Amino acid sequence: MKKRVMIIPGITRPDLPFNHVVRAGRFLFLTSQLSSDLKTGEIKSGTIVEQTRQALDNIKFLLEGCGATIDDIVKVVIYMRNLKDFDKVNEVYCEYFTKGDEPARVAMQAISPLDGVDIEIEVIAFK
Repeated sequence: MKKRVMIIPGITRPDLPFNHVVRAGRFLFLTSQLSSDLKTGEIKSGTIVEQTRQALDNIKFLLEGCGATIDDIVKVVIYMRNLKDFDKVNEVYCEYFTKGDEPARVAMQAISPLDGVDIEIEVIAFK
């Protein structure tokens, strides 16, 4: 199984040494997404609810650019700065997934090296 870097039209290529999406067979591995504008690379500030929604919207956009949907996600890892935000994050998260058909998930506390980033969400999808 050979890996393939997926090129998604309309987004800025990262300056750092990573790609937004790598395909290996039928699996799609997404770099953790945060509250950034994928078109400009600019990090958007906001509440934990706004940051979570932006990260999930980014994930949805990247998957659609690969012919997949959010329903194809099999694993999610959520990194959040403050575990006290868990309920707010979960509330937004539940808006994106069908109840009873959610992917496997891990949530943990982690501090982003980027100022103002309170959440990053990483996913693996199978298409």
